[in-house]
Amino acid sequence: MADVTFGGNPVTLLGDEVTKGQQAPNFTVLTNDLAETTLNDYSGVKLISVVPSLDTGVCDAQTRRFNEEASNLDNVTVLTISVDLPFAQQRWCGSVGLDDAVTLSDHRDLSFGEAYGVAIKEMRLLARSVFVVNSDNQVVHTEYVDEVTNHPDYEAALQAAKEAK
Repeated sequence: MADVTFGGNPVTLLGDEVTKGQQAPNFTVLTNDLAETTLNDYSGVKLISVVPSLDTGVCDAQTRRFNEEASNLDNVTVLTISVDLPFAQQRWCGSVGLDDAVTLSDHRDLSFGEAYGVAIKEMRLLARSVFVVNSDNQVVHTEYVDEVTNHPDYEAALQAAKEAK
């Protein structure tokens, strides 16, 4: 498992770490209108941006940056996943003008968090991480951010999304 801290304190991540080259695990999360959706519902390249909560500064910045920069990439969909309630995600998107952003909620059963090894046992949040999955649902990039309050490597993730087919 990835070694991750939150505020300098070690946390326990539930599930198995996902590695580059493996088939991306499927998951079931909720859209903002409470409909179930899975990885298989999205085609093309998926940049999966995982944040603890959209209502924090780093998560806000991460979500904005990936959505703004990936909008210039062909065939790339940004999926932002957190345990925020779908209503809170929808409110956040409207308040920051990202109405077209795909925000998905893992609050119900941590299906994504456990499938990707990012569910923080002590807090019932998701650890900050980024996954790029190609159109064949193969993982081509992973980053488990070692300190949850830090930013991910935006350039590496965007480059992987750009190069993925």
